[in-house]
Amino acid sequence: MTSNHFASRFEPNPNAKTEGQREAILDNPGFGNHFTDHMFLAEWTPGTGWADARVVPYGPLMLDPATAVLHYAQEIFEGLKAYVHEDGSIWSFRPEANAERMQRSAHRLALPELPTDWFLGSIRDLVTADRAWAPSGGEKSLYLRPFMYASEVFLGVRPSQHVTYAVIASPAGAYFPGGVEAVSIWLSSEYSRAGTGGTGAAKCGGNYAASLLPQQEATQHGCAQVAFLDSTEHKWVEELGGMNLFFVHSDGSIVTPELSGSILEGVTRDSILQIARDLGYDVVERRVSIDEWRDGTADGSITEVFACGTAAVVTPISSLKWDGGEAVSGDGEAGKITTDIRSALVDIQYGRAADRHGWLHQIVPA
Repeated sequence: MTSNHFASRFEPNPNAKTEGQREAILDNPGFGNHFTDHMFLAEWTPGTGWADARVVPYGPLMLDPATAVLHYAQEIFEGLKAYVHEDGSIWSFRPEANAERMQRSAHRLALPELPTDWFLGSIRDLVTADRAWAPSGGEKSLYLRPFMYASEVFLGVRPSQHVTYAVIASPAGAYFPGGVEAVSIWLSSEYSRAGTGGTGAAKCGGNYAASLLPQQEATQHGCAQVAFLDSTEHKWVEELGGMNLFFVHSDGSIVTPELSGSILEGVTRDSILQIARDLGYDVVERRVSIDEWRDGTADGSITEVFACGTAAVVTPISSLKWDGGEAVSGDGEAGKITTDIRSALVDIQYGRAADRHGWLHQIVPA
């Protein structure tokens, strides 16, 4: 991993949104619909390593038709949020963990690993430039999307010799503006999200592309997300299209499928493991079969099921549906333990609770 000294230059956007335009967007930003005035860019080549770090006006990327990423999907990304605290300061949540995961993803996709100080510096400089875009109030946040792609103009199956790293930012409204709602999940019996030895543990676009067809199937059955089983035995629960899963048992234990190499190592997942222990729960990482999920909700040994990820934080699951059946979790509403864990995590992120584990990273001071 190259470790060139990080320093970026700034080019202001002459066509930045007016204060009125920006405030209108921040009043109801939705998710992933609007973007700030600037973006971060940097380039890598074998000879120079990482170079030309810059914050520039947000705008289209110019890609030659032969740009490698368009043909061989050599790309990775991350997702994290910046939170405005009560005093006006802006913080991120465990960005070092995102930096480390991006390095692991880069290794798996044969991309150059971005040093942690570059990852943190890129977020700091972009958020500093666009701090007025960080919304406050409720569960609003500034969503950050770092990504890296093969930008060499070349047709040939080998690692790209020119790579571009970028960060864009998007103001995000509360995921559940009307209060946390439980959702139904569709069980995919035909498709797998990732296979043994594949890229399941890497955060790359191909994994998400593979989930889109079964996600359409889930939508057709009135479900919000799709659950995937392992690709070998089609027996073991892995994750949703973009979220990790947790099962609350009647004996007070909380179980999540153990990392298998085909499950994404979620930062929210890892944080919940610690928070659940802090709250006094017995937390277990092990394999969970689909029969255990179905039978456990039927006989009451599984009382709550929830999913977790950066966007929604924690999403209660009301039921699992499949062709010919349905397993309802508890009373079909958000359970107490699910709600308590979600509240504990969100309170840390927004600075309302003590940061016992040093997870918060200040980006912009008050």
